[in-house]
Amino acid sequence: MDSLLRLCLVPFLVSVVEVVGTLRRNQNVEFTFVLPAGATECFYQTVTRQSSLEVEYQVIAGSSLDVGFALISPTGYRLVSEFRRSDGIHSVDPTEDGDYRVCFDNSFSSFSEKMVFARLIMNNPKETKFGDDITWESQPEPDSLLEYKLVDIWEKIDLVQQHLERSRQAQAALRAFEARDRYLLEDNLWRVSFWSFANLLVMLAVALTQVYTLRSLFNVERVRA
Repeated sequence: MDSLLRLCLVPFLVSVVEVVGTLRRNQNVEFTFVLPAGATECFYQTVTRQSSLEVEYQVIAGSSLDVGFALISPTGYRLVSEFRRSDGIHSVDPTEDGDYRVCFDNSFSSFSEKMVFARLIMNNPKETKFGDDITWESQPEPDSLLEYKLVDIWEKIDLVQQHLERSRQAQAALRAFEARDRYLLEDNLWRVSFWSFANLLVMLAVALTQVYTLRSLFNVERVRA
C-alpha cells in the first residue's frame, strides 16, 4: 500500500516541479521593441541584493544597426555606457537591492527607427532549490518498488530544468540573429534591385541616344537641282 502511494505521489511531485520551474523561468525577461528616431527608452528591473544580473541586447532592424546603451544602478551610478553598438552582453555580480535601469539611446538618428531585442537574466544564489524545503530524513526508506530516493529525482529534474532554460535562452538568441540577418538580406536585395534597375534605364537611355545621333549624322536632305 505504501509503495502504491509513493508511486502515485511521483507524478504529483513532477507537476509541482513544472509549476515551480515556470515561476523561476519568469525571473528572466525577454522582449523586442521599436526605438523611435531621436528617442531614448529606459526599462526598470527590480533585483535583490547579492544576486546577479545579466543584460543582453541586439539591434535586429534599422539603419546602421546601432544604438546607445547604458546600465544604471539603483543608486544612480552608471555601470555600463556604450555608444553606437549593434549588440552587447553585460553582467553585474553582486547586485544591489533596488531597481536597475536599462536605457537604449537613438537620439543620434534623426530619421531611422531601430528594432531592439533585449534579455535580462536574474540569478539568485539564495533561492531554494527543488525539494530543499522538504525534510527527506523523515521519509521512510524506499522498498523494492521504488529503489531510489525522491531527492535524487528532484536533483535530476532540477538539472534538466536548468539545461532546458539554457537551451531556451540559446534559441532566443539564435532567433534574434536570424531576424537581423533576414533584415540585412532583404535590405541588400532591395538596394541591388534598385540600382540594377537604375543602371538598366541608364543603358537604355545611352543606347537610344547613340542610335539617334548616328541616324542624324547620315540623314542628309536631298537638294533639288
